[in-house]
Amino acid sequence: MRITPLHSFNLSPSSAIALQSRLSSRVSLRPLDGRIRRVAGADVSYDAATGRFFAAVVLLAWPGLEVQEIARARGSFGFPYVPGLLSFRELPPLLRAFRRLGGVPDLILCDGQGLAHPRFLGLACHLGLFLQVPTLGCAKSILVGHHPKVSRHRGACAPLTYRGRRVGTALRTREGVREMIVSPGHLISVSQSAQWAMQCTRRFRMPEPTRLADREVGRMRREELLVDRRPGAAKRLC
Repeated sequence: MRITPLHSFNLSPSSAIALQSRLSSRVSLRPLDGRIRRVAGADVSYDAATGRFFAAVVLLAWPGLEVQEIARARGSFGFPYVPGLLSFRELPPLLRAFRRLGGVPDLILCDGQGLAHPRFLGLACHLGLFLQVPTLGCAKSILVGHHPKVSRHRGACAPLTYRGRRVGTALRTREGVREMIVSPGHLISVSQSAQWAMQCTRRFRMPEPTRLADREVGRMRREELLVDRRPGAAKRLC
């Protein structure tokens, strides 16, 4: 899959903050246009004990959500942990996984924030600018902003606002469970982000694309642990 060379990741935290502010002006919330044939889920997991990242992209057919392809990548990167700058740590392995993806998704759901971010540039926005593919973020918890109470029935929602601007939706994807925080990334509107997150949700709290990507990175971590436990095993990065 082609990736736009947007910027280097060899940055200091202060430079990364300044870059986020500039990139946020390039995020487009125009309505999603065109037929959706394939959706993808993307997730990254970090193992603090080893300093390794595990990234997975799961490509699914729409509307059946049958898995068509899985791309994975591992890596170790030096950008420090700074709240609000997680995409600078997580994007390098995730972009590596997308480069290995043969098919091109029409829509990408990220396990993380989109516009609902202190500088309006969460992982989904940042990824969307690199790929120039519609993206949205599905986060398990709120990072910024506030929303009215969401009723308990499946499909209930409430607008999420931050600094006087609507940045996403608090969405109840399953009755009786905590709401998801859904926000647009790039090339999709706020309301469409919530609609697509809901349409991609089946029996679980998380939308199916991000649930499968989350499951895949968990599998990768378990595989790595088994490799590391073998006598004389060499640690691998790929």
